[in-house]
Amino acid sequence: MKILGALVCFVAGCLAQQPHPCESPPLMSGELTISTQNEKLWVYAKYLYDAQGQRVRLYEYGTMENKTFTFDFLLHYKEQVMYDIKDHERTCTKSPLKVDFMPMAIPKDASLLGQIVLGSSSGPGQGLLVNAWTGDLPNKLGKFLATVTEFGCFPVSNAFHTDQFGWMLTSYFNNNIGISDPTQLDPPSFCPSTDVTDGDEEPVDFFTLFFRKK
Repeated sequence: MKILGALVCFVAGCLAQQPHPCESPPLMSGELTISTQNEKLWVYAKYLYDAQGQRVRLYEYGTMENKTFTFDFLLHYKEQVMYDIKDHERTCTKSPLKVDFMPMAIPKDASLLGQIVLGSSSGPGQGLLVNAWTGDLPNKLGKFLATVTEFGCFPVSNAFHTDQFGWMLTSYFNNNIGISDPTQLDPPSFCPSTDVTDGDEEPVDFFTLFFRKK
């Protein structure tokens, strides 16, 4: 009987350790890089992420077809508005945002590829336990491959395929829970307060951010 009880506890422990789809913390800040298979685009950005208010801010530096650029984007998904901010010049452009907010999360229908250790598992503190998942992008746009930490569900990397760039890889690092200055997710005072109409500018999504006039 004792052996049976021990076996049940062992099986239950194994099942409890099976990775499950998860959501990243709703308020985060950190840094990321984006690179493309065709080597036409490379981006480094600091980000602020608010899943509750569906707001994201990206402070970017990068190269596009051998030309450098800097951007400061504030995306308000609930209002379907994007602000292109130039703080030094105190100018701001307001544009329609046509995409839905996508939280940093592993969808419930994603498939687990495996659990791996980044670094080394030879000793304590030498590696990071992560889970790799794959699934379908919304609207049948293709497949994604996402890696998140086992503890906390922090994003590590995300790869997906596009017709224009081939595979795009986003790598996350220096992730922190919370946002030190939440006011950075509000548009600056010099941004226009009037509503955006469909005729003002072409709607933008995550990909067309990089093609706007610099």
